[in-house]
Amino acid sequence: MATHMARFRTWNRAHSFGIVAYRRYSSGGGYPNISLSTPLPAIPKPVFASVDEREKYETKVTTLENGLKVASQNKFGQFCTVGVLVNSGSRHETKYPSGISHFLEKLAFSSTAQYGSKDEILLTLEQHGGICDCQTSRDTTMYAVSAEVKGLDTVVGLLADAVLQPRLTDEEIEMTRMAVRFELEDLNMRPDPEPLLTEMIHGAAYRGNTVGLPRFCPATSVEKIDRTVLHTYLKSYYTPERMVLAGVGIEHEQLVASARKHLLGMKPVWGDSTPGSVDLSVAAYTGGIVKMEKDMSDVSLGPTPIPELTHIMIGLESCSFLEDDFIPFAVLNMLMGGGGSFSAGGPGKGMFTRLYLNVLNRHHWMYNATSYHHSYEDSGLLCIHASADPRQVREMVEIITREFIQMGGTLGEMELERAKTQLKSMLMMNLESRPVIFEDVGRQVLATGKRKLPHELCQLISNVTASDIKRVTTKMLRSKPAVAALGNLAELPSYEHIQTALSSKDGRLPRMYRLFR
Repeated sequence: MATHMARFRTWNRAHSFGIVAYRRYSSGGGYPNISLSTPLPAIPKPVFASVDEREKYETKVTTLENGLKVASQNKFGQFCTVGVLVNSGSRHETKYPSGISHFLEKLAFSSTAQYGSKDEILLTLEQHGGICDCQTSRDTTMYAVSAEVKGLDTVVGLLADAVLQPRLTDEEIEMTRMAVRFELEDLNMRPDPEPLLTEMIHGAAYRGNTVGLPRFCPATSVEKIDRTVLHTYLKSYYTPERMVLAGVGIEHEQLVASARKHLLGMKPVWGDSTPGSVDLSVAAYTGGIVKMEKDMSDVSLGPTPIPELTHIMIGLESCSFLEDDFIPFAVLNMLMGGGGSFSAGGPGKGMFTRLYLNVLNRHHWMYNATSYHHSYEDSGLLCIHASADPRQVREMVEIITREFIQMGGTLGEMELERAKTQLKSMLMMNLESRPVIFEDVGRQVLATGKRKLPHELCQLISNVTASDIKRVTTKMLRSKPAVAALGNLAELPSYEHIQTALSSKDGRLPRMYRLFR
């Protein structure tokens, strides 16, 4: 009994203070009786990497003498992501054949003044464990490289060469024409209609202007684009004041020094710039409908073929990413959520969003219902994509119009908090990735000259109220709808009927009476 009590007292002391060790080595000797907060004898004192609080989060921006902005964000690690972002995209092609940005994306990192071929560029990057990529969107072109920090100077020199001194040989342009034709063919054949529908909804919403211009090169423009056309375009848009050199994971002073060395005095291969010919058109939202009748019955053959579906996307004008209402619209988009009918589910997958609860859970025949928010410097578009069997298109359209109307109804506190928490979670998780931080830094500095930090954005999200959601929804519902329809459209309601439904109180389509069905 006495032995048992002694053991209990020993256990009690260890658990009461949590800092004294009573366990023994396997050899039988006892551990030294040292507090866990006391440094161990004969062990060197650890040195921790640290930065002051301001430096830890701050994005530093320097503007060079020629107008080029250099932006960097600190991030520990031996690799960095560096790139050049240009204020140039398909929206700027008003005076040119559509598809120039698409061509430039495919031609990126080909032969330059310093490098004889793409292979030479890739071998140079390989020496620093690097990879390169170029992406164009409707308003931005982005050349990026991820490589070891010690190769920074080589990387910035390579980027300057790729952006300002590409050779654009006849052989490279011909290869690009083949690649573009293949991509256009693939776009019409792939089972996922998302890229094609996004292209169509922009064409319907901004008919013939700015962000409504095609992002993919139309087949009619493939032969029209040559070196002369490309040089004329580059002369107007690839100017230093329309560029940002962004870097993540490097010292700001190092990046500025490399920028001065490689980008300050470099003459572009197309000669002096002509900034006077830049298209400054503001996006004009028109609304409208774009339809594409298409046989979707054999889109996906194989052991588990996708059934024949008709795809509809309905959108309304939202706002620019520079406006205060951008954050409430982002929360509203998260609140609608949605996805495919075969999601794996689980926490954080959006199973409590409205398009799951009200649409996919209630209508088993709906294959997909997803909300998207596209935002630009002067306008925006919030849309819902839905797909179902061609025979149920009318019913599907009515379900979507009703969801749009219900956005302006009563909003539960728990529903709003869940959407806000999910948006913050998604933002923070995405910003753990170095390439994502790079894109965020580059795009924000290109658009506004500075960067809103994640904790500032989280605060803005937290401040969104139910009345903010109601206000932005009411404003959005006043705009004309933009509609994109793909597949068998025999049962598609008329554009006027969709417009009437979105102007009504309950979102229902006008009744149709037919003698024969």
